Amino acid sequence: FVSELCLGTMTFGAAGQNAQWGLIASLDQKGVNEIVGRSIAAGVNFFDTADVYSFGESERLLGQSLRDLGIARSSVVIATKVHAATGDGPNQRGSSRGHIMDSVDASLERLQLDHIDLYQLHG
Repeated sequence: FVSELCLGTMTFGAAGQNAQWGLIASLDQKGVNEIVGRSIAAGVNFFDTADVYSFGESERLLGQSLRDLGIARSSVVIATKVHAATGDGPNQRGSSRGHIMDSVDASLERLQLDHIDLYQLHG
């Protein structure tokens, strides 16, 4: 089953990365592990992140937390998103097939997972 509540991870990441994320993100690995652990204990098994949250740091922290806490991949539902622009290069923009496929690979690597359960185009 998928829990009725989903833990959003936009606040996972370093506070000083830039002006936008510095206002939102402030959780390091220790804080992320605590929040993810408490969420699992409360019955939450659905986690939402995005490649744009702290420039991918949110995905990395979530993936590491699942490993640190020994949470089985089969027991959680992971949603992430591709953002229309994640860099300055010509293939790091838009919702082209190439950009989306590259973004899937990068998200899987940061999350340390072999699949994503729900993949969305971030607005």
